[in-house]
Amino acid sequence: IIHREKTRKDKLLKKAGFYTIKTFESFRFDEVKLPSGITPEYLKECEFIKNKTNIVMYGNVGTGKTHLSIALGIEACNMGLEVRFFRTSALVNKLAEQKKAGTLSGFLRDLNKADLLICDEWGYVPLDRVGAQLLFEVISECYECKSVIINTNIEFSRWVNVFYDEQMTGAIIDRLLHHCHLLLFPGQSNRMREAALNA
Repeated sequence: IIHREKTRKDKLLKKAGFYTIKTFESFRFDEVKLPSGITPEYLKECEFIKNKTNIVMYGNVGTGKTHLSIALGIEACNMGLEVRFFRTSALVNKLAEQKKAGTLSGFLRDLNKADLLICDEWGYVPLDRVGAQLLFEVISECYECKSVIINTNIEFSRWVNVFYDEQMTGAIIDRLLHHCHLLLFPGQSNRMREAALNA
């Protein structure tokens, strides 16, 4: 039974698509502003996934958003939940490729199996109209059915620069924020800090 459980977790981790493994052991919550009533324990226990609540992590580059989202994704896999992790531009490229190949519906079906979808580096690369529409479709499918984690360094008022369409931008923000915890990362870049310390 233990072996079967481990095999299942390994399969879930592999399917999730994390490009690196990050855990809570090396993560510090002291530089994250959590919403009122939300504790690190609540997050670690993946209560937000059970409640189909989204998380938006907002802050400067290198402040730990990706680390925390991967750690949460790994916890979810350990609980037997299905997770999909993408850099947002890679997800949009994949959606466009699948649409071109005529296999989009199968790819969307697979995405729909996930309990948690993590979109890293949201808004780093502007999208074309087709890419924006495809991403909108994915977020719409997730609405009130599963949890989404968005990692971004762009405030909501500037999302329209990424999607080029005010109506679509408004609709995406509306769906994401309806059931959502906003986590703020106000610190300076950990990578910059480490570079300064080693200089």
